[in-house]
Formats: sequence, C-alpha cells, structure tokens
Amino acid sequence: MRKSNREYLDERACDEALYIVENNATVRDAAKRFGISKSSVHKDVSERLRYVNPVLHRSVRGVLEQNLAERHIRGGRATQQKYRSV
Repeated sequence: MRKSNREYLDERACDEALYIVENNATVRDAAKRFGISKSSVHKDVSERLRYVNPVLHRSVRGVLEQNLAERHIRGGRATQQKYRSV
C-alpha cells in the first residue's frame, strides 16, 4: 500500500531528526544527506516534527541551538583555512 504524502513527510521529518541527533549534524549536513533543501529540513525538524514526535523535536532543538551558538566559530575556521591555502 502506498503512503500518503502526509505519512511520507512525517517519516522524513523523523529520519532527518534522528540523523541530526545521532551525528550532531547541521541542517546543511542533513540536507546533503537526504538530497533536499536546507529550508525543507528546517521546516521538517522545527515545525512538522513538533506534532509528530515531541520528544525527538526537543532533542533536535537542542542540537540546532548548539549549532547556532557555534556558527560564528565554524565560519571563522572556514575563513582561516581559505586564506591559509592562498
């Protein structure tokens, strides 16, 4: 039996969330892994997941908040590596 679009999106949101939590991944990493846009991943894990699996949603939110807090550090390292290789 074929899944409905809603079931597919709910399952995809859970899969993305598990990937983010298990790998301490960023939204960008998850988007690459699942072959979808960053905005789709963000919508899945921040909006859809809240209603599908609230416990998993809280876990993902923790990882995303940590990534947000560390974003400036990763950006600085990327810039540093860019100019070291020039």
